[in-house]
Amino acid sequence: MSTKATGLSAQTYVGKKELWMFSLGAMGQGMIYAMMSSYISDYYVNVLQLPLAFVLLLMLLARVWDAINDPLMGVIVDRHETKWGKLKPYILFAAPFIAILTVLMYISPSLQQKQLMIYSAIVYVAWGMIYTMADVPFWSIPNVITPNNEERSHVVSFSKIWNSVGSALPEVIFFVLPFILPLFVGTNEGLEYTKTTYRVLAITVVVIGTVLYVNSYFHIKERAVPPPTKKIPGEPSTLKRVFTCKPLMLIIAMGILSSGRYMVQAAAIHVARYAFYIGPDLSTLTSQEAINEAVTKSVSTVKTIFQMCAVVGMFGATILMPKLMQKFDYKKLLITTCLAGFVASIFTTLIGWFTNNLYACIPFILIQCIPLGVINTLSIAMIYDCLDYMELKTGHRDNALGSACQGLINKFGSAFSTCGIIVMYMFIGFKPEEMLSNEAIRPATELARTQNFAMFSLVSLVPGISMLLCSIPMFFYKLSGENKKKVQEELAAKREAEGFTVAE
Repeated sequence: MSTKATGLSAQTYVGKKELWMFSLGAMGQGMIYAMMSSYISDYYVNVLQLPLAFVLLLMLLARVWDAINDPLMGVIVDRHETKWGKLKPYILFAAPFIAILTVLMYISPSLQQKQLMIYSAIVYVAWGMIYTMADVPFWSIPNVITPNNEERSHVVSFSKIWNSVGSALPEVIFFVLPFILPLFVGTNEGLEYTKTTYRVLAITVVVIGTVLYVNSYFHIKERAVPPPTKKIPGEPSTLKRVFTCKPLMLIIAMGILSSGRYMVQAAAIHVARYAFYIGPDLSTLTSQEAINEAVTKSVSTVKTIFQMCAVVGMFGATILMPKLMQKFDYKKLLITTCLAGFVASIFTTLIGWFTNNLYACIPFILIQCIPLGVINTLSIAMIYDCLDYMELKTGHRDNALGSACQGLINKFGSAFSTCGIIVMYMFIGFKPEEMLSNEAIRPATELARTQNFAMFSLVSLVPGISMLLCSIPMFFYKLSGENKKKVQEELAAKREAEGFTVAE
């Protein structure tokens, strides 16, 4: 059964249960993605102690493949429909493989370094490919769950709140594990303990995240799937439609330039190891065991400070987005918050350099992290607006390809963070294997102050510059204000004339 729709009418379609189930699915997805994006660089570099050049090359080549894989997956999803639906089946079929590969990333197999490099490369690239199979259709669902533009924006903003909660949960578990794990393994220091921590963390995150993610499949309805359109000889291809859509290209440029925003989360553990030490005077400690324990506690404290700043700043912004998106233009909201984040990063950098006082930096780090929540929510909502524009101009709606653009932005950001960290290690010239071992953990105080500050810049100056750069394309973005309203009205009229229907 179906009803005639006016395309972007005032009628609402998504019930509270459906909204919550989709949002909890987003929460589960956020947990699993954070397990990879926030921890894999530390795990590869400091735990497995893989060569820096290898990790850098792996991340770069994987992103080159993603540049092909993500749009390709979008085209596949847009062109095909299964008897179980157009988007939902990918959630169900891909989830088990994502779960298995996520755990395999962190099991620390006993292999020679060359074999370990091959193993890590295969698992990492396979994870990215399978994750794309689920991610692209999942974030296309708001386009088909309702034809109402305002309701679609609400679905996006509300689900992004819970996606952010999911992204923060691995950090909460990571913080709790040192209080629980020693009861079972008998120690809380050394490389083997760190490996065990990551293994337990990965398994816990995967179990909870997968259950939440898969559960969404059973509660989502694809009720506004556009009818298939016949290809007309000589008309632009799917990819050409995307690349010739100026508003969409500006969103993609903004997303890529904002990649440094992920640094506060991704580089937190590295900064905690090598930029700051918080604890008793190490010269007063009489044993290596006591020094190791003090350094381990310092790393945990510093990392928690950065991660909590990221969580509070990002989550605080995300939770306000449903209201802000109703009251303010997306473009102005994005530009304002990004420029505020840039200014805050300058203060963070100056305070960190002149005082070396991490606690004094906290208010400004919080402000720096606000654009994380804003960009994560607005970028996908603005991509959906671009899909409206493309549908109006071309008659085609490439939902999955639009979602693939968002996935590519996120993966590029994750890769930039990881590669930036690796490049900084190489730039300041020290070897992680000499800093972390079972026998002795070297504290940040043994590094030169310039090395400390170079690592600190990963979470201060680098994200700030990224915020400044990403605001530039937005000044040329015209799909906002009255222009956006006009597009929505014309699309609604076009759909009405074409008899677009919405399933009950």
